[in-house]
Amino acid sequence: MDIQKAIVGQAQVAKEAALRLALVSSKDKDRALKAMAQALWAKRLVIIKENVKDVEAGKAAGLSAALIDRLTLNEKRVKAMVDGLLDVVKLKDPVGEIITTSKRPNGLKINRVRVPIGVVGIIYESRPNVTVDCAALCLKSGNAVILRGGKEAINSNKVIYEVLKGALQGTKIPVEALQFIDITDREAVVELLKLDQLIDLIVPRGGESLIRFVAENSSIPVVKHYKGVCHVYVSDKADLKKAEEICFNAKVQRPGVCNAMEKMLVGEKIAKKFLPVMVKRFRSAGVQIRGDAATCAIISDAVPATDKDWYEEYLDLILTVKVVKNVAQAIEHINTFGSRHSDAIVTKNKKEADAFLKGVDSACVYVNASTRFTDGYEFGLGAEIGISTDKIHVRGPMGLEGLTSYKYEIYGNGQIRK
Repeated sequence: MDIQKAIVGQAQVAKEAALRLALVSSKDKDRALKAMAQALWAKRLVIIKENVKDVEAGKAAGLSAALIDRLTLNEKRVKAMVDGLLDVVKLKDPVGEIITTSKRPNGLKINRVRVPIGVVGIIYESRPNVTVDCAALCLKSGNAVILRGGKEAINSNKVIYEVLKGALQGTKIPVEALQFIDITDREAVVELLKLDQLIDLIVPRGGESLIRFVAENSSIPVVKHYKGVCHVYVSDKADLKKAEEICFNAKVQRPGVCNAMEKMLVGEKIAKKFLPVMVKRFRSAGVQIRGDAATCAIISDAVPATDKDWYEEYLDLILTVKVVKNVAQAIEHINTFGSRHSDAIVTKNKKEADAFLKGVDSACVYVNASTRFTDGYEFGLGAEIGISTDKIHVRGPMGLEGLTSYKYEIYGNGQIRK
């Protein structure tokens, strides 16, 4: 197979389809998304059957339990994908929104109007639901999309794509606006990243190595969704029972996702009281504890943390713990070792909470809540393309609005410039 020719061909078709998709009405886009949702549910058993192949292959390849969890589909998760699609239907279409309007002294009326980006390439790993979320959000916002999932989910992604593509038949959305690259060779990604004349934006979702590879090799603008080294800081002024529930949820509820807590910071005045209780509960759930010297002095069998541990995204039942003096030291630590994703403080003190909100340089900063809420669905966006850790164009959960740009539309009445 000529991989370059195949990828260029798909991108050219997507580019042409994007121009036609930009003219499709919101109602027609919503009808197509509803058809996609109905088809997914109707074919759920076929999808789950194909997913079993990927899960079995993943286990044979030695993937961690957390990664297997990310990969696995069942009726509940297929239903969640269907519900996510229908939630996107309910959202307002951002395309055509007048962001600002002004009238110049010479009579020109200038509108800044939201428009689709064009063609979006999504390169992702592990989670088959990304296929559905990204297809729904891109098509609703008027963008053609080229999906390239990882080899570990190839059977799941292929069958989901075929179901979605089949559902577009007979709708106003061009079928060609939804593309899927089924070539698992990395050369396919390399070729895709060269096509800056055909593709307008690349969004990588997956491990740090994938995202760095894409960012370093792309001639196309990239919105980076880097790793989630998420912190929870339990202040001396925290409600400790509330802190216990928040920390347990943030780490244990689903450890293999990017918004799970990877580091826990604890105020030194409450460390001796809080840590034994918290660690006992963590251990009951199978969490391995790694700690700084102060933590190890309190939790004698904790594994001493290495320098690497503070930067590490485990995506597993492993947690690094540090005892800190105050909120200022917690902020400094997070800004030094964090990934600008999601970080939380547990405190009853408003002044301390405000300092944390202003001082922590992350996309999502929480007071008295679990970091697990950093999610497009939880934020009312219907679904998400990913969690952007960039600062320009879009930051945090990337939904419909993040998939648009704008143009200026200028109305005149014969004006000429003198």
